Amino acid sequence: MPGKIADFLRAAELDDVERAALDQGVTVRRGQGYTLRVTAVPAVHHRLIARCQPLAGGPGAPAVPAQRKACRKYENRVSTLAPTGP
Repeated sequence: MPGKIADFLRAAELDDVERAALDQGVTVRRGQGYTLRVTAVPAVHHRLIARCQPLAGGPGAPAVPAQRKACRKYENRVSTLAPTGP
């Protein structure tokens, strides 16, 4: 998960499972930013993606291009690794 997403989610209201996944993540420095490697079941990743949608912008909520890109990258990583479920 990109660092911009991790920073946003740390400030958000998360349930215990989501918070534990973030807290157990391993930080990997990447150039100017960082990546948080989170080991969790796909359902947790999909819930985290749903919670970070405000970063992607929407009606009445402008988004910063870097935040949109971070959301898109995280969604793409999760979608290629595991299906959304039944």
